[in-house]
Amino acid sequence: MQLFHRIARQDQTPVPFTLDGRSCVGRQGDTLLTAILNVTGVVRVSEFSGGPRAGFCQMGACQDCWVTLADGSRARACTTPLVAGMDILTERGAAS
Repeated sequence: MQLFHRIARQDQTPVPFTLDGRSCVGRQGDTLLTAILNVTGVVRVSEFSGGPRAGFCQMGACQDCWVTLADGSRARACTTPLVAGMDILTERGAAS
């Protein structure tokens, strides 16, 4: 279910990336979180309730939006700029 819909910055340069093995497109200036939420609406599943999570603080203060990059490094999705060609794995993608 798509919960987010981009209403601003639609004219920015497209930035291709891969999310959990799926080819996707974000926009120049997006953070990983913005790009992910515009594609799936969910970053991870809560370990407590099993419900979908879309990040909590949106400013890098909490631990709710960590993702893994193809090189094995971890990134805070809300503060990491999207770069063309990034290969991003979410907890959800690792589980499927």
